[in-house]
Amino acid sequence: MGAPTLPAMSYADLRELRSALTTASDIAFSLDAAPSGPETELLTDALRRALAAAGSLTAERGATGCPEHPRGAVDPLYGDPEDPLPPGYGRCLLCNDRRRRASAQRRGWR
Repeated sequence: MGAPTLPAMSYADLRELRSALTTASDIAFSLDAAPSGPETELLTDALRRALAAAGSLTAERGATGCPEHPRGAVDPLYGDPEDPLPPGYGRCLLCNDRRRRASAQRRGWR
């Protein structure tokens, strides 16, 4: 008998989990002493992302939390303190992309 599988897992969920774990690992291994406040916040955020991604592997709404795209990709800017998403944007990359395109069209950028 092989390793257990997660039938509801999508590639986007797995990619988000790997990304968050890699980020947390990179931060942790770059520490030479007790982490500073900002380093602690970055590490905590990466670990929370990993935990949320792991929990979404079998969740109904997936990592996006989106009822329309439950297995879609998570917007890489979600939770980014340096380049935050506009108010009202969620985790779903597909919905956020649609919002971005609609906003650009309203401004006259086709």
